[in-house]
This record gives sequence, C-alpha cells and structure tokens, in this order.
Amino acid sequence: MFQLGKTIVSEDIIEKDFVCNLSACKGACCIDGDAGAPLDEEEVQILKDIYPKVKPFLRKEGIEAIENQGTHITTEFGDLETPLINNADCAYVIFDDKNTALCGIEEAYNQGEISWKKPVSCHLYPIRVKAYSEFLAVNYDKWDICDDACTLGKELQVPVYKFVKEALIRKFGEDWYTELEKVAKIL
Repeated sequence: MFQLGKTIVSEDIIEKDFVCNLSACKGACCIDGDAGAPLDEEEVQILKDIYPKVKPFLRKEGIEAIENQGTHITTEFGDLETPLINNADCAYVIFDDKNTALCGIEEAYNQGEISWKKPVSCHLYPIRVKAYSEFLAVNYDKWDICDDACTLGKELQVPVYKFVKEALIRKFGEDWYTELEKVAKIL
C-alpha cells in the first residue's frame, strides 16, 4: 500500500494485469453477485435525470425493477446502489446478440443520447474505492469470474491501473494519475 494525496492505494493495481475479456465472461460482473453497482451520492441525481433517455435501451425486466425500486436503492447500511432484477442482474443490464451483458446506460451514451457514461464504480472495475473518514482506499477486487481478464491482461502485459486509466482520471483527476504512474515506475 502507498499513499497518494488522500488515497491509500493497493500495490495490486500496479502489479496485477487485467483486460476485460467479454467474449469469455459474457459480462458476468453485471449479473452475478448479491448487490447492485455502488453509486456516489452525486450519481443518484444523474440517474434520476437521465432515466427517461436510458429507459428505451433497457429490458422490460429492468424497467419494471427501476419503476418498482427507483433509479437507485439505499441498502440497510446506507450504501447507494443500482437496483437489481430479482436479486441478480443489475436493472440497467442489457444483452447483445451473443448474450453478453452490457450496460444500458453506456449504450445510451454510445448512441449520443446522454453525456454520462455509467456509474464510476462500473467504469473503475476491477478497482473498488471505499471511503473512510480520513481517506479513500483504492483496491483491486479479485473475483474468480474475471480469471479470463487476468489471463488476457497478462498476455497483453496491461496492468490494472492502465486498463482503467480513463476511469481513474475521471474519479481522481489527471494529477493523481500522473503521480500513480510515477509510483508505478519505481515499484
């Protein structure tokens, strides 16, 4: 672990390799697990605002889940998340013709309907950020459904932090990322 400003960063994001391999995993991170995607507080209003433009891209089941639960939920621990369809798929998940899970929000973004790509936690994955009172912890989330992504990352020699560069800059800024690159050269 090392510190960058008000973040404590796991060395795993520099030392581990990762490149999403959707043809192998079929987007399992969006449909497996027991919780929706973590949301930042400011993302709650964004989801409410963009929902009418995202709705046409969503599946019937996703629309029903959102209209029953809301564009986001608050867990019993006070965490903000995307709602789920029957405690499984993220309500914003859509599928392509190869049955690969994709993000309906990102599809609306790709089609030019909205200017917000998707929740930053999704964009950052496999990095997870946890807030503590004095700092943010930036960790690599190792999940067996991503084994193919680790293999592909190793083959292509792409460390986690480079794979999610755009998302890290979105979350922490250019200066933070530049400092991260300096640390990576030393490690």
